[in-house]
Amino acid sequence: MSGEIKLIAGTSHPALAAEIAAHLGVALTETEIIRFGNENILFQCKENVRESDVFVIQTSCPPVSDLLLELLIVIDALKHASARRITAVLPYFPYARSDKKDRPRISITARLIADLLEAAGADRVLTMNLHSPQVQGFFRIPVDHLNATPIVCNYLRETSNLKHAVLVASDVGEAKDLGEYANRLKLPMAIIDKRRHDDSESPVAVALIGDVAGKAALIIDDEIASGGTMIEAAGFLRKNGATHIEAAAVHPVLSGHAVERLRDSPIERLVVTNTIPLPEPKRDPRIEVVSVAELFADAIRAIHTGDSVSKLFA
Repeated sequence: MSGEIKLIAGTSHPALAAEIAAHLGVALTETEIIRFGNENILFQCKENVRESDVFVIQTSCPPVSDLLLELLIVIDALKHASARRITAVLPYFPYARSDKKDRPRISITARLIADLLEAAGADRVLTMNLHSPQVQGFFRIPVDHLNATPIVCNYLRETSNLKHAVLVASDVGEAKDLGEYANRLKLPMAIIDKRRHDDSESPVAVALIGDVAGKAALIIDDEIASGGTMIEAAGFLRKNGATHIEAAAVHPVLSGHAVERLRDSPIERLVVTNTIPLPEPKRDPRIEVVSVAELFADAIRAIHTGDSVSKLFA
């Protein structure tokens, strides 16, 4: 595409934006974002973006809705500043889990987010490890869906003793994604069978499909939010004879008391990526962060030049 690359960082994750810019060898575009006393947001781009290929980096983290509105305001301002193309770079997609109507009279909010981004003026979206890949179908603009699995697998291969390891899905729904990890790491799989006895109860682990006795168990998930599912799985694996338990997740949401619960759990190490910032209260020696900045930089470069994005994580 003609026109230069312009990288604009929202206020959600400035460290990741700076790292992406460093890998690309470009400076972040100078901007100003003001929050007034009445909670209104003002964005101003301090540089000319006319006919530029602009990438706006904004992940989903607290305060989620405030940062989403900030992103929409930034995109709208750039559209009216005559940017040639605007790509919303969303390392963690907002409202990603609200992707279906599984109870009466609720919003499919992930689809609503797609509509809002398009209405604001986004020409395409770049994101990573959607909770449900079919969310791409909510858009009428191109969506490039990056996959952090190769990065996480490489890190696990370099830092873990996988000789007697088994990969574990905390429920049947995670089994498909787990298969990709198993193929890359050449490890066996196990799946925890969960059952819900009635609508008032949370699902309870009742059986294990596979064998973890005397082995190191590695729980895999796309994200860790409250940590309840992963920690419950770890306890169940311990009861079934696992000698060592680790976990990996792409998106470290870590909401509420997740970190405190993790400290009291059998999980000895948690590997995550930096799609979401980890403020000081959420940091812990057992949490290890792998960067996805280089992959995002390579994807941005490929989008700009018209090269293939999917080959980056083949």
